[in-house]
Amino acid sequence: MAYKTINPYNNELIKEYPNATDAEISNALALGDKLYHQWKKEPVSSRQARLHEIADLMRQKSEELAKVLTVEMGKLIGEARGEVELCALIADYFADHSETGLQPTTIKTSAGNAQVVNEAVGVLMMVEPWNFPYYQIMRVFAPNFMIGNPMVLKHSSNTPTSAVEFEKIIKEAGAPDGSLTNLFLSHDQVDQVIADPRIQGVALTGSERGGSSVAQAAGKYLKKSSMELGGSDAFVVLADADLDQVIKTAARARAYNAGQVCTSSKRFIVADNLYDEFLKRLAAEFAKLKPGDPLDEKTTLAPLSSAKAKQTLQKQVDDAVTAGAKVYFGNQPINLSGQFFQPTILTDIKHDNPAFYQEMFGPVAQVYRVSSESAAIELANDSHYGLGGIVFSGDAAHGKKVAEQIETGMVFVNSPLYTLPELPFGGIKRSGYGREMSSIGLKAFVNEKLIVTNDHPDFENVNGGLF
Repeated sequence: MAYKTINPYNNELIKEYPNATDAEISNALALGDKLYHQWKKEPVSSRQARLHEIADLMRQKSEELAKVLTVEMGKLIGEARGEVELCALIADYFADHSETGLQPTTIKTSAGNAQVVNEAVGVLMMVEPWNFPYYQIMRVFAPNFMIGNPMVLKHSSNTPTSAVEFEKIIKEAGAPDGSLTNLFLSHDQVDQVIADPRIQGVALTGSERGGSSVAQAAGKYLKKSSMELGGSDAFVVLADADLDQVIKTAARARAYNAGQVCTSSKRFIVADNLYDEFLKRLAAEFAKLKPGDPLDEKTTLAPLSSAKAKQTLQKQVDDAVTAGAKVYFGNQPINLSGQFFQPTILTDIKHDNPAFYQEMFGPVAQVYRVSSESAAIELANDSHYGLGGIVFSGDAAHGKKVAEQIETGMVFVNSPLYTLPELPFGGIKRSGYGREMSSIGLKAFVNEKLIVTNDHPDFENVNGGLF
């Protein structure tokens, strides 16, 4: 696997990185394991100030870090700054809330004084994607740093510099060696690391194919794993929805990060009475987007992350059209040298069209007309994925009832889909399993250990279950 930074705006090769050596892998695992045993003797609170320092450094170096994202994967500079700030928010959140969140839980029982304590498990392997190069790392790093689980990072092959910069911030903040070690691993080396007995958990965000491969390796070696995979989120527009609010949210939901977001709304399911106007106004919003240098504040449409990403998306659109889909707007070349893809609207996608069950990772909106609320819910659930979703209704309480019937890990009513440290993030079906962030994500990789003590044993009065 070649780790390269290639600017998708001008196709310039910035830097190449060699794969990790066996010695580097061995050293990383030894460092992590040594640190795990050291952290076991220290309270959670001992790491709080260091995590706050990481957040402070990210804010101090925001512009420098943001430019790395923009050059490496094409993110608009304003969106890149937002990603850096989100990372700082996550670090501060887990620094402030982990000690309380990891407190023991008391269980009332006739067996004695019972508590469940939350302990670190050991070194974790994290495999992270290119679309949010810092944020995806921080979602796993911040809670597990507080818990006391050191981490080995395998980042995407097209965002290696982001991984290097993230690791630098952690070291500069004074975190001990082994807290997070970035390794440029091949696929075979990933399996090698997972197989090592010092690795006790695997966290992956990425594609369905990548998740399946890594989950198989984790299962083979009996390592707990969490998988945040792809999505084909439904954006349901009910008949009484406020179309002004709908369009404002819909355009951003599909164009943010050039549409390269697992939780982007990709399937717009629109009530019959609003369908024609929705199409017209969404196309008008797409037409306003301005492609250009993502470092330029005036640019509003970023390039896709790589030539491969553009080729994949174009083939999906071409195959959809060949199978009967209609292009309502877009799908025209953009006369710039970078990996730009014109925002596109597809309609008339039938069940036998390959696009119906695909995730399109770019600014392509599939728009469906439905004649009833029940048809909207049925269509929303007719997906292999189940990550996020949005429902718009004139009555928020009714929108919530519809949201309760949609089979995903997250649904937002009359709102864009937000990611915040206090909100759990994750999905079902082929979108993966487990949760990151929030109090749920905090305990994704802990040993919830039961301890029962009894000052005055009286086994005769224990109600059943005595071995």
